[in-house]
Parts: sequence; structure tokens; C-alpha cells
Amino acid sequence: MATTLQDFAVSVIAVVEPETTAQNVAKLMRQRHVSAVVVVEADQHARPVGIVTDRDLVRELMAEDMDPALFTAGDVMVANPVFASPSMDALEAVQLMRSLQLQQLLIADSTDRLLGVAVMEEVLERLAFELISPAADGGRANGHGGCRRG
Repeated sequence: MATTLQDFAVSVIAVVEPETTAQNVAKLMRQRHVSAVVVVEADQHARPVGIVTDRDLVRELMAEDMDPALFTAGDVMVANPVFASPSMDALEAVQLMRSLQLQQLLIADSTDRLLGVAVMEEVLERLAFELISPAADGGRANGHGGCRRG
């Protein structure tokens, strides 16, 4: 079943610069229907420097009654995001995300150029689908071990 991150990673990524207000970050998340945005350097848009999740906005600002218009993505982002190779095995990715308590994993090439995002929930859904799909098990789900009765 060797499924890799490149097989299903989200390649349409919402990105912002560190100076973007937290309020605009939240608006972008709502517009794009995403739970996280990647923070990129202003001069090198392909190089991620952090990630802001909806959870970060709630914990850091909303729960503390802070005004999101006064804070930036750089203020609330998790710096030094974790990168994974597009060829990483999906099960290894799940283990990595669990061990680091991450919901998103950035997928980058060898130069740290952002290629996509793997979201824990989507990775697990895909793996579960592959485990229960009759095509994934060579027909063994029907009890015939891949052999047809004739």
C-alpha cells in the first residue's frame, strides 16, 4: 500500500507574510475554507518561516480578549515549521505528526520550497479508505483471496 505524501497532499496553499494582521489571516482562512495558513518570507514567497492555525488564533488572541487587528501572523505563528519530503510514507507522516502533536505537516523539496500541506485528518481518511477498499487488498475483502470462483 506504500502511499506517500505526494499522493494526496493539498497543493493549493494559503500563504501570508509575517506582517499580515491576525484579523486578515482569519478572513483568509474563512475565504479559502482552510484551518491553517503558511507564513512566508516577504522577499522569498516560496520559503516558509511559520504556520498559523485556527487554533493558534483562538488560543493566543480570542481566548485572551486580544484585538486581532493589532497582532500579526508573525506574532502568533509557530516558527520553524516541520517539513516532510513528498516521498515520505504516509504512515511515517502520521507517526511524526502524532509524536510532535501536529495537525499539519508542510511538504517541501530539498531546498525547502513549499510544495503542499499534509493535514492529519485527510491523511488518516485516505489511509482508512485504502485499508477498506476492495481494490486495495487485491479482492481479498470478498473472502476469495483474489481468486474468482468459476
